[in-house]
Amino acid sequence: MNLTEMPIVEVQDLDLGYNDNPVMSNISFSVNKGDIFIVMGVSGCGKSTLLKSLIGLKSPTKGKVLYSGKSFWDEDEKGQHDIMRRFGVLYQSGALWSSLTLGENVALPLQLYTKLSFGQIKEIVDFKLSLVGLEGHVDSFPSGISGGMRKRASLARAIALDPDIILFDEPSAGLDPINARKLDDLILDLRDGLGATVIVVTHELASIFAIGNNSVFLDAESRTMIATGDPKDLLANSKDPRVTQFLTRARMQGV
Repeated sequence: MNLTEMPIVEVQDLDLGYNDNPVMSNISFSVNKGDIFIVMGVSGCGKSTLLKSLIGLKSPTKGKVLYSGKSFWDEDEKGQHDIMRRFGVLYQSGALWSSLTLGENVALPLQLYTKLSFGQIKEIVDFKLSLVGLEGHVDSFPSGISGGMRKRASLARAIALDPDIILFDEPSAGLDPINARKLDDLILDLRDGLGATVIVVTHELASIFAIGNNSVFLDAESRTMIATGDPKDLLANSKDPRVTQFLTRARMQGV
């Protein structure tokens, strides 16, 4: 396999658990460059645990997580750090520092991991905030803006170091449908504008179908994956009632 064909992220036979309690097993999928890859399933299926393994917070009990062919959990500390520099993460809560302004939040990774001057960092901060529609809010504090704006500010921080992989944990959580759709549009714009690959943990059907072109479906009962592929193809062609019920649940509930 040459480098142009190699998946940017590949999960191979992954098992995850806490102490002696298994969470999931036999998880395998590939994420290609430019994908918006959806990790989906009902609450309790292990989506967030899988995300923790992808970003280096939870080691697997078996299997591998590879970034462009490099096995993250087999690397030494420096190797893991080098891989982690390749991605940005938007946490469900946003995880902004409440005592810092939006500009200071976005500047923090640049101050920690680069040798850029104050002026250079300021230019990047202004640019990243403008990318997410927060021009003029560099001096605002997280407590003084809306939930949707906090999500966008967190995204500006996640892309501060120009990652080639961006990971989202339930990005639409707590947002009304209009702001959730705006965030979906922003994810698409960033994928196209930055050339980034995106992994999104979500159970929101509107987002799954609006932005996803690849996915893995985790099943809470069997504690493994039961489908992978484009969500629209899974909706049209899956013969598994668990997948069909999940992807049609809004329609079944009359929503």
